[in-house]
Amino acid sequence: ASVMPGKVVRLLVAEGETVRPEQGLLVIEAMKMENEIAAPRGGRIKSIEVRPGQPVESGARLVVIE
Repeated sequence: ASVMPGKVVRLLVAEGETVRPEQGLLVIEAMKMENEIAAPRGGRIKSIEVRPGQPVESGARLVVIE
């Protein structure tokens, strides 16, 4: 989930990719700063719920890891 409101700048992973804990998933721009959002745990990317350029609110679901 997004920890802050902002805009998705770029995706760092793709659906079906395996990620490790703390791996960067995507970058959100908030208050003119880019913040990399890390995986809370390892697993496989089931779905990506956002796209580059999309605004997101705090708490929005970004990526589903299974």
